[in-house]
Amino acid sequence: MTTTTEARTCSGRLMLNKVPEVTIWFWVIKILCTTVGESFADWINMKLGVGLVNTAWIFTAVFVVVLAIQLRLKRYVPFPYWLTVVVVSVTGTLYTDILTDQLNVPLWISSAVFSVLLAVVFGVWWLRERTLSIHSVTTLPRESFYWLAVLVTFALGTATGDWTLELTGWSPGASVLLPLGLIAAITALWKSGANPVLSFWLAYILTRPLGANIGDWLASPKVAQPGEPTGLALGTFTTSLIFLGLILATVVYLTVTRSDVTETYEAAHAAHATGDPRKERVALAGFGLLAVATTGLLVWAHGQPHVGPAPEADNTSAVQMAPGQAVKKFPPAKVSALRTLASTSLKDARSGNAKGAHAAAQSLRDLWDADQASLQPLDNTGWTSIDAQMDQVLKTFGIDHSNPPMSPAQQEKELNALLTDMG
Repeated sequence: MTTTTEARTCSGRLMLNKVPEVTIWFWVIKILCTTVGESFADWINMKLGVGLVNTAWIFTAVFVVVLAIQLRLKRYVPFPYWLTVVVVSVTGTLYTDILTDQLNVPLWISSAVFSVLLAVVFGVWWLRERTLSIHSVTTLPRESFYWLAVLVTFALGTATGDWTLELTGWSPGASVLLPLGLIAAITALWKSGANPVLSFWLAYILTRPLGANIGDWLASPKVAQPGEPTGLALGTFTTSLIFLGLILATVVYLTVTRSDVTETYEAAHAAHATGDPRKERVALAGFGLLAVATTGLLVWAHGQPHVGPAPEADNTSAVQMAPGQAVKKFPPAKVSALRTLASTSLKDARSGNAKGAHAAAQSLRDLWDADQASLQPLDNTGWTSIDAQMDQVLKTFGIDHSNPPMSPAQQEKELNALLTDMG
């Protein structure tokens, strides 16, 4: 779909359009980027044990650098543009994950907040420029609004996509069908006369849950606990490599063929024809009906029997071992790293630093999950014992559990027990 609209004359420095033409290649590579945003963020956070907050800081810094490079260019160039999209896809995903996993903000609140924030961005953009069309991204202010809107759409798409999974209990494979069907319906409404700018941004937001669900489906194991996602078991690293390779191949193709480049200054700044107001009003009603139908579908799916997360159980007495025995076969360096995080959390809990204690416990969980593949084969019994106590620690902080954080005294008790188990 295209995004034509009339815009007022700009007084700032004019450039060739900084955004590619909206061809089929635009949507293909956009979905590839959103898949990478999901799988690559998970890989760095979980498998490398960097931690959610640290990963967010890293990608925020990278985003600032690549965005600065993109903003300095005078026209659209495929490689820096799509590199910025890849980085912003990871960054936007991480911001939502921090709200959900680190700060325990419910997904419906995150979805509402990002929806309002996106409306504010669009409102200010429109009031200043009188257009939201990506065909008119020809000045620095417009491009700045554009990238801010893109960042918020990734965060919003992450929140709404995860909220949908939470409401319905659908698997990633089945969940692909909802955003895919909505994008198809939006395309049909656009072809029948819907406002192209509105159609574009609605589809743009929906590519985020579509790509994320594809990534989860490819990366998730074929067999999992009830309520956990299942898929093709490619893993987050392999999925990231595949899609990064596809993105690179597509960018090379676009660079060589220039099939998505607005070739001339005149083409970039030409006035575009307006649509038919009557058709736009009819299509707007169609969007309303589509929203009502989607809401009805989600309410219905939420009311159907589906498998949620496995019930929480107290497993502290499942495996009893002498202090230090459970980690005897584990590499000392890995045990030391786990003890350091547990000690940090304990110290902060004792001093009344609830935020610091929670952050350290979250990092402890991330590192423990990242080390599972290497530690469990060394001693499954020892791993199971530590995992049970680790779960009790996380429960006192409300991490991976539905309960609110418990008292500092309870947190200290479970952290001390974990440190005793680790020797």
